Formats: sequence, structure tokens, C-alpha cells
Amino acid sequence: PSRVNRRSVDFSVLEKQDGDETTTPFSFDTDTPPVNKAACYIAYTNDETKKVILDNIQYSPLYSGKIHGVGPRYCPSFEDKIMHFPDKKRHQLFVEPCGLDTEELYLQGMSSSLPEAVQLKFLRTIKGLEHVEVMRTAYAIEYDCVDPLALKPSLEFLDLDGLFGAGQFNGSSGYEEAAAQGLIAGINAARKAQGKEPFILDRASSYIGTLIDDLVTKGCSDPYRMMTSRSEYRLLLRQDNADMRLTEIGRQIGLVDDERYQAFQIRKNQFDNELKRLETIKLKPVAETNEKVSAMGFKPLTDAVTAKEFMRRPEVTYQDAVRFIGPAAEDLDSKVIELLETEIKYEGYIKKALDQVAKMKRMEEKRIPQNMDWDALDSIATEARQKFKKINPETIGQASRISGVNPADISILMVYLEGKRGAKKK
Repeated sequence: PSRVNRRSVDFSVLEKQDGDETTTPFSFDTDTPPVNKAACYIAYTNDETKKVILDNIQYSPLYSGKIHGVGPRYCPSFEDKIMHFPDKKRHQLFVEPCGLDTEELYLQGMSSSLPEAVQLKFLRTIKGLEHVEVMRTAYAIEYDCVDPLALKPSLEFLDLDGLFGAGQFNGSSGYEEAAAQGLIAGINAARKAQGKEPFILDRASSYIGTLIDDLVTKGCSDPYRMMTSRSEYRLLLRQDNADMRLTEIGRQIGLVDDERYQAFQIRKNQFDNELKRLETIKLKPVAETNEKVSAMGFKPLTDAVTAKEFMRRPEVTYQDAVRFIGPAAEDLDSKVIELLETEIKYEGYIKKALDQVAKMKRMEEKRIPQNMDWDALDSIATEARQKFKKINPETIGQASRISGVNPADISILMVYLEGKRGAKKK
């Protein structure tokens, strides 16, 4: 998108969007989260904006044929929006400051490949931007990538020993996705040089595992973006339990130092000890307890329940439970309290998800020989054989997630492998 000068924008007619009062840092090591000091604003396009685009669409490289690549589905150019959604009366754009010490504003949602004069013309049709000054024009890019189906789950190339692919080069879109792949490719390049086994995160452990598994198993027809809906285990892959899921793994491969690991162990011990206390202490349906329960606006108890069971009520918080059982032996980290509430309230759903994970892990443990002769599988569908040859899956689990492979193909594959193992034992 283009960058415009703050002094040329009339903020009085735009919708102000303040940041969160309480910010949640990405890192569990951040003790003092930053304070929001900048505000964003929302502006809207109109029929006049749309007319400028339609009158000049022939100058867009995407529509004139100069660019052939498929654009990212989740951040299309503004002219793409106009062409794909002709019935829309308006589109919103976010006016975002590039920093506290710069006059530059970023017009999120207004990516464009049209000539500079046309860009200025359509921007000035927008309320609040009638006198806007463009500091840097919007522009389009076209880039190439490898076919991610040519990569192993370790991000090493199937046919090029020792070469690892990372970043948008692998067919993904987005900086976080690129960084995640760079991290894993770097870890595995180092482990290869040390003669160690590759490090692979599975789909149930992380979004990184989901991202890479999707790329190397399913490939992509347009730049891949990681979204929570892509994971079948998203109830387990939450921001509040990221350290519980991944710190031990980071420690094992040498990426978590002593100071960080000690801080993690303190939080983990706090969680384990307090969960045990909540499971142990009981609230009895006596008059004194029920008077307090009613005074708090909750339904009285009819049976004795543990503090944990009491917290399962949607309206009951950890602090409510503490009023009955007293505070923990030590002050709990706020992140630990948040994790306790989530784990307790969603325990039934989490258990179902963990059962799914256990089933998936059993599939992942059934490995496929590297020199597998796919032509020997007579009974599978031709499409499945072609996909297996191309991707060369390492496990039954990975094979089952390949697009175009159905459960019958997987059953035949498992019977075939069991027969081979039986013959080998004899």
C-alpha cells in the first residue's frame, strides 16, 4: 500500500480505533508489556472511488497480462476487490501510523499496482483523504517460489541432499510464516551437520507444525497463510499455553537458556500445584457456603463439589473460587491464572482433542520405508499412486492428509506394509 503524510489527513471525519488497554506480549519473558500510544483510524471508499478504478483498470499489470502470478488471497490489491466484489458499495481501509516519530501513515487494505496519478486520484475520493499527499506510492510485485511438495517435513529438499528451503521461497505469504520456516530449516541444517535426526514439530504441537505439514503434504495453489482454522487441534494450540507446549522442546534442542527455563519451571510448578489444590479442596452445600454463593449471584450448591468443579461454571472465575478456599501459597503469575481458568472450563473439549491427537500420533508412528515401491500397490487409485510418488510421505499420518487420497487407499497401504513387515519377520 501507499504511505501518506499524516498532516494531509483529516482525522476528524474518520473512525478512531484505539489499541487494547491491556496488551498481551508475544513473549512469556516480557514482564512489562508496552503501552499503546498510537491510534489507528478507519476510512471508507465510495462509488466515486470505484469509478476511478473501473475507468483505469486496463493500466493494472494484474489485468493487462504483465503479471501472471496468483496474488495472495488474504491481502488482494484494491482493484482486485473492486473486480471480484462489484456489488459492494464501499470497502474499508485502516489508516495506520508507521511509528511514533514519523509522519508516514500506512493505508492498510489499499494495495495497488495502478499508475501513480490514478492512485492519487482514487485516494482523494475518500472522505478524510481529499487533500492527501502520497509519500510513497503503492506497488505490485511478482515473485517465484519452489513447489513445497519437493520438500521433506524437515524442509530439506527430497532430491537435493543438504539443501533446505525456508521463508516465502517455500510458497507461503507473511513474515511470521517466513520466520517460522527459517527457524525450523536452520535448526535442521545444524542438526544435519551434527549428524543428528531431523527435528519435526507435529500438527498437534504447534501452528509451525501445521504450517509445514500443510505445505509439504498438500502443496499450495496461491501463497499460503497460516490461520487458526487450518488446524484441527486449534483448541490445544492457544497463545496462553504456548510455553507449556514448546519450552521443553526448545530446551532439548538447545534454544532455551537456563534463566528462561527456570522462569518457565516456576510457572509450570505454580500451575501444577494450584490445579492439584483446586482438585483437592471441596465446597460443601452447607448454609454458610450457600449464603456466600447466593450473595455472589450464583446458584446455590446442591452437592459437594471440588473448587475445580465449581470453577467449571461459566460465570465463576478463579478469583471467585479463591474467596472460598483462600489464596494460593504464593502469588500466582497472571498468565498461570488465565491458563488455569481456560484448562478447567474447557476440560471436556480439550480431552476430546487430546484423544484425536493420540489417534493421530499412532498414525504418525507407522513409518513408510524411504525406498517404497508405490507401483507394487495394485489396488490403490491412480491419483493416490501419483500423489504418493510425488510427495513420498514418511508416515501413514502424512499419507492420509494428502489431497486426493481417500481412506480406502490408506487401508490398502497399511495392509501392504503389515504384510511386508510380517514377511520380513519370517
